[in-house]
Amino acid sequence: MTRSAHATGLGRVSPAEQRSWAASIPALASVLDRAGLGAVPVLLEYQLPLTSKRVDAVIAGTHPTTGEPSYVVVELKQWSRASLFESSPELVEVPGAPGPPRSHPVLQVDDYRSYLTGFATVLADHPERVHGAAYLHNVSSHRDIDDMWTVHSDAVPESATRMFTGADIGAFSDFLTSRLAPTGDPVPADDLMNTGFAPSRQLLSHAAAEIREREEFVLLDRQHDAVRLVLHQVTAAHQADHKRVIVVSGGPGSGKSVVALSLLGELARAGRRVLHATGSNAFTQTLRKVAGHRSRETQQLFKYFNSFQEEEKHALDVLIADESHRIRETSTSRYSPARLRARKRPQLDELIDVARVPVFLLDEKQVVRPGELGSLYEITRFAEDKGLEVIHIELGEQFRCGGSLAYTNWVEDLLQLEDGADAPAGNTGATDGSLRDDVDYVGVQGVVRRTSDGEDPPVLPPDPHISVTVADSPQQMESMLRDKMAQGYSARMSAGFCWRWSKPKKGDHELVDDVQLGDWSRPWNNPEDRRVGDAPPRFRWATAGGGFEQIGCIYTAQGFEYDWSGVIIGPDLVWRDGGFMTVRTRNVDPGLAKKDLTDDEFDVLVRHVYKVLLTRGMQGTVIYSPDRQTRDALKHLVSGQNGEVA
Repeated sequence: MTRSAHATGLGRVSPAEQRSWAASIPALASVLDRAGLGAVPVLLEYQLPLTSKRVDAVIAGTHPTTGEPSYVVVELKQWSRASLFESSPELVEVPGAPGPPRSHPVLQVDDYRSYLTGFATVLADHPERVHGAAYLHNVSSHRDIDDMWTVHSDAVPESATRMFTGADIGAFSDFLTSRLAPTGDPVPADDLMNTGFAPSRQLLSHAAAEIREREEFVLLDRQHDAVRLVLHQVTAAHQADHKRVIVVSGGPGSGKSVVALSLLGELARAGRRVLHATGSNAFTQTLRKVAGHRSRETQQLFKYFNSFQEEEKHALDVLIADESHRIRETSTSRYSPARLRARKRPQLDELIDVARVPVFLLDEKQVVRPGELGSLYEITRFAEDKGLEVIHIELGEQFRCGGSLAYTNWVEDLLQLEDGADAPAGNTGATDGSLRDDVDYVGVQGVVRRTSDGEDPPVLPPDPHISVTVADSPQQMESMLRDKMAQGYSARMSAGFCWRWSKPKKGDHELVDDVQLGDWSRPWNNPEDRRVGDAPPRFRWATAGGGFEQIGCIYTAQGFEYDWSGVIIGPDLVWRDGGFMTVRTRNVDPGLAKKDLTDDEFDVLVRHVYKVLLTRGMQGTVIYSPDRQTRDALKHLVSGQNGEVA
């Protein structure tokens, strides 16, 4: 059997995963040899386009009857026993396996099949060429998975995707030989490995169809686990009056908002009382504009976290709390009625009580303002104090940044976010002199985090799925991004909050060029809910025409994505002595100006800000810092990318 690896940029591979390969790959090889298909190429650990998800194996050959290319996507499971979770035909639990219930393997591999046919150009007009098989090679008797054979639904044609066990080697062999000829033709495998991919289906551009019609996204693995678990819990909550809180966590681009919109569409079509809520004005307003631009009723599905202060308990079947890291201590403000301010009711209490099934989607490393407390710990503690069970699902896949987990891991390592809570205290003093472009900011003091155990700073490994460049000037950064826009890509520039922000006056047709770096300057994004000249309203900066001409801030960039991202790392974060240092006096964000905010808390929040900004790009990121030492360090650390835009 020819084994062609297609796992690029895998990074750290756990011993458990290595043991899994050692056990499962020979099991698949044995079946192929028995079927006489030992010469057919197999792509092991095939990475699905624009995600970090890897399929165990794709057998790539030709059809025995038509002679056309034919592919079988195979998911290998080492389970020896498994059963349906609470009689759900879509969820299974495995004895001894940690974590929440997971999707039925037939549904999992059919997701892979559907995703591949939807994105690979070579398969665009030929979905019938791809089949799927889940192989539970350690299951020796059908009794060990007896209730899992009833999974097949109208959504998963048995002719396309099947499940086999170690007791079904003959049937599995027949399944393969009916779809694959014994010839070792390398062309189908080469075609799949070298194919182009359709443009990524970005969240907001398809939200309307996602809600009004059927889903245009294909969910994978933990994404589908989360959706199926919520749908199951909605039914269970009504039948047994048993309430659970579900938390879905994941990093940037792991598909949290895809899960949220998929749930919203599914539940709305089923007639359930469901609402979507966030703590972000920009994100909610954009969803309303895009997802409900032809339907006022649809726009009303999108609310804010502070919308439920006076709602009755269980007024909803499901509340989908997207971007839950933006949850505040309370929903009230100085503008709230006195009776509500007097109650001092926690916002978490409101969000949990309003729905029979509250669903929280969050990324703890995107907390960027004081008072944001939407973490797994806080939600779990609060729910358990109310006597409620919490089920946590972590989305490990990556759909932003070209599907590169290596890049997002590098960003977190570079910013030292893994142990951010333990950052040492420091003196965030002032810099010497005024801010200028292309100089070393000498004399700065601040909170510095160095790599642990004397290790060198992390170097970004080569990865064909993402391009990372350090520009020598803001002009060069802008020019690179304009070239990409000329090729049909979307692009935006963003920066740390290090420049004052001028508010436009009534009648103004231009914004003030507040972001100044030498002889280059640009305005911040429009702070108004109306257009100012060619600048779109603030909540449309990331998605509307004209947005490239302004510099986005954390509050307009968070939650959005674009093909190419330019990031200005401002003088509030500079590289010194082998690590990044935050400089408090160079940050002018009013949200971080509270006197009771400690230096350590400021340090963590600023690093979170840059983590968000550096992970907005789908295809690539161009970085610029006006600090020469920082630029030089970053150039060294991205040297594996050759400093070039692909």
